[in-house]
Amino acid sequence: MKIADFHQRLADLGAKPRHIGRIDRAWLQGWPLDTGTRHQQAQDFLPLSVRAAMPQLSETLDGLVRLRSEHPAADGSARLLVELGDGQMVESVLLPRGGLCVSSQVGCAVGCVFCMTGKSGLLRQLGSAEIVTQVALARRFRPVKKVVFMGMGEPAHNLDNVLEAIDLLGGAGGIGHKNLVFSTVGDPRVFERLPQERVKPALALSLHSTDAELRHRLLPRAPRIDPQELVERGETYARQTGYPIQYQWTLLEGINDSLEEMDGILRLLKGKYAVMNLIPYNSLEADEYRRPGGERIVELVRYLHSRGVLTKVRNSAGQDIDGGCGQLRARATQVEKIRPPRLR
Repeated sequence: MKIADFHQRLADLGAKPRHIGRIDRAWLQGWPLDTGTRHQQAQDFLPLSVRAAMPQLSETLDGLVRLRSEHPAADGSARLLVELGDGQMVESVLLPRGGLCVSSQVGCAVGCVFCMTGKSGLLRQLGSAEIVTQVALARRFRPVKKVVFMGMGEPAHNLDNVLEAIDLLGGAGGIGHKNLVFSTVGDPRVFERLPQERVKPALALSLHSTDAELRHRLLPRAPRIDPQELVERGETYARQTGYPIQYQWTLLEGINDSLEEMDGILRLLKGKYAVMNLIPYNSLEADEYRRPGGERIVELVRYLHSRGVLTKVRNSAGQDIDGGCGQLRARATQVEKIRPPRLR
């Protein structure tokens, strides 16, 4: 379901924009839809026709997503396996310090070789209402002050729904615009659309290699855009918005952790309005990819940082529970496949 469809349903019931705004704020905070304020209760504000429809409206929104399971981790994060109305599953991640990572698709078409989500391919898009309801669900557990679109899916492949969700979160959702982070492999449509939006989110670009051919092998169905051109487009957007670009680099031992790659990062990012996030790969047993050792990671960070590129290590949340992107969904899906059929 799209946010616009929900708003139209409210309008058909006689709700005016100010009524819809009040309901949106309650919805996105995870509160009952008829929550009033200290000075004005719902019965004194909302039209009778809207109040009468509240049970059905609440049932509709509650049916969009439900918590299938919660997986707390030692780092203070918690991965949420979320079931959609049609039985499909996605993941949201409660992050330390008020962050939330949300999904925009079931599966993903980019097929990054180091990502569990990409192995399933794209199953379907999430509607904008399903996206923001992940925030409403999370706020029942913790305050959410930042939302990053880095969960399952490539947001650029579901651009209209993601931008509609961002617009609402940056308004009625009360999230600061620079605390809405749009993560992408670099689809050209992102650089065309985002500067035109009322809410301009911060941008995170998945780089992973400065070598165009290696990047294509790692991200086989990402747009064929040269890393230098990707950085140039990112820099233009960073200067337009005043937010630095976050460059994402999943560290794979023996693949993209060489000194040559680090020098490539310096060549592309030195002097740019940018932050390099090195993300050690979340290794699994019998996995063909491995994360570099701890000393090597520290060495890489120091090498880049001391030469003028702001560099941070961003470990994937929930590594102690094998909670890398898509892993919870993959395990749950496998359980469904082997579960014996129910007797009727």
